[in-house]
Amino acid sequence: MSVEGESAAVYYAGIDVGAANTKGVIIDAEGALRGFAVLPSGVELASAARQAFEKALAVAGVAREEVGAIVSTGYGREIVPDKTKVVTEITCHGRGAIAQFPATRLVIDIGGQDSKAIGLGPSGAVRGFEMNDKCAAGTGRFLEVMARALQVGLDKMGPVALEAEEPATISSTCTVFAESEVISLLTQGVPISAIVAGLCNAVAERVHGLAARVGVQPEVTMTGGVSKNPAVVKAMERTLGISVNVPEEPLIAGALGAALIARDLGQQE
Repeated sequence: MSVEGESAAVYYAGIDVGAANTKGVIIDAEGALRGFAVLPSGVELASAARQAFEKALAVAGVAREEVGAIVSTGYGREIVPDKTKVVTEITCHGRGAIAQFPATRLVIDIGGQDSKAIGLGPSGAVRGFEMNDKCAAGTGRFLEVMARALQVGLDKMGPVALEAEEPATISSTCTVFAESEVISLLTQGVPISAIVAGLCNAVAERVHGLAARVGVQPEVTMTGGVSKNPAVVKAMERTLGISVNVPEEPLIAGALGAALIARDLGQQE
């Protein structure tokens, strides 16, 4: 890390290899964010991890040799090159959320392939969690499939849903059956905005089940790509009965948490 007579490295990295996107974060010794990168994971996860790390370094203006520790997390955490330690995404998302909103007691993370509800104690320690990782319902993949069926851009779904006068009811929790239900609603002349609003509500209701099992406590922070959808956030607030925090860049919460854990490791040496 450093040689005798020289100061210790002052930067730390977190790399979160998700099923859809890979995120790299660089922080300094004070824990301040210096740079980050978000790239599609693709099929070459090790390559995606390396590229996200290199791009984050470039954005931060930091040389590789200035990084004191790297913590990897996420779906592909074991394949990250040169990692110092591997930490589960549950711990990293909790740490990243509470770093941005210190009063967070529940984290709702809705990613491309899974969704999670993570309960945190006052110290930030994980008190319990639930995951939906065996079905696409309640995930970004669910919305992606529906966006394609409706021929609506995924990034447009939130604004379109907010235009609805009354959301349609989507009763199916299975992605395949929900797609058939969407097509049926279209043939009945139901407005696309109402269908999209119903889909956003369906995601919120699905995830609420996870949150209820963990225990809903204020404050609630949403992370993951789906939290960029304002209609899902609004539906989540309505379902939970309380407002939720959304970080400025919700995709990097896990990588930020990993970087902060890397900082802890580096400063223990």
